[in-house]
Amino acid sequence: MRAVTHPVFGEPADVLETTELPDPTPGAGEVRVRLLASPIHNHDLWTIRGTYGFKPELPARSGTEAVGVVEELGEGVENLQVGQRIATGGTFGVWAEQFIARAATLIPVPEGLPDDQAAQLVSMPFSAISLIDFLDVKPGDWIVQNAANGAVGRMVAQMGRARGLNILGLVRRSAAVTELAEQGIDRVVAVDTDDWRDKVAEITGGAPIIAGVDSVGGESSGHVLSLLGENATLVVFGAMDAPVMQLASGPVIFRHITIKGFWGSKVSTEMDAAKRGRLFGELAQHLSSGVLTLPVSATFPLEQARDAARASLTAGRVGKVLLRP
Repeated sequence: MRAVTHPVFGEPADVLETTELPDPTPGAGEVRVRLLASPIHNHDLWTIRGTYGFKPELPARSGTEAVGVVEELGEGVENLQVGQRIATGGTFGVWAEQFIARAATLIPVPEGLPDDQAAQLVSMPFSAISLIDFLDVKPGDWIVQNAANGAVGRMVAQMGRARGLNILGLVRRSAAVTELAEQGIDRVVAVDTDDWRDKVAEITGGAPIIAGVDSVGGESSGHVLSLLGENATLVVFGAMDAPVMQLASGPVIFRHITIKGFWGSKVSTEMDAAKRGRLFGELAQHLSSGVLTLPVSATFPLEQARDAARASLTAGRVGKVLLRP
């Protein structure tokens, strides 16, 4: 079978290659899955660079989320059937024609959900809804997030609004404000203008912002921090731009700001089954109602993984880049 691998850590567009590997065989409690589609996430790219919290042995496979069809059951698997369509958000090495996954972690995909939607069901949407839950906010509260035009940013805005939250988004390009407005997402401010703080005050009406989400790092971390009110919480979700956060000590000290980290994989692992089921149920409702949208910007075959990685890093991209066999 064909699989996307990398012999060294480095820039994905330089190190990814397509390799012929033996067909995998499932062990006890596992299944063999035939890939239908898989999205490229930032954490996939960071893993390939060797800069993520998980660092695989080389040569390594790639990809963590996918929709596929169960092809073979391992010993003791009774909750799935051959031919069943499933989604996974925590199986490493899914950028391949076939992959092995633990049966207990797989999610059956509803009949009416298209492959390109099902491929994105777990990682980003579940991270977004888990993040909202992690913030411990209530209807009417104000939240500010940077990277508002990223996948998680869009989902937090869409699902937060459905929960009655006030979501303020920060973006780095003025054009992104229009792009998000076309998707029905408002209350977005571009920080490339001198009066962006005045626009924030106009949108919020001076209401205190009690939680902030930083997915960018660098100077953008300070932008989020500067808008937070007394006893607010700054949650660090990612570092797309820089691994170091530029934060002024004054607001942290004098406004009693709490800074927390959020790693979706860890939060999901530690979450009890009842809450996980409740949040997945809410996700399904948002998808069926149209509250949550999962656009696709481009689709590439496995052999063009390098081109797909480049496309995933394109500024202004709307939607995920998918890989297919």
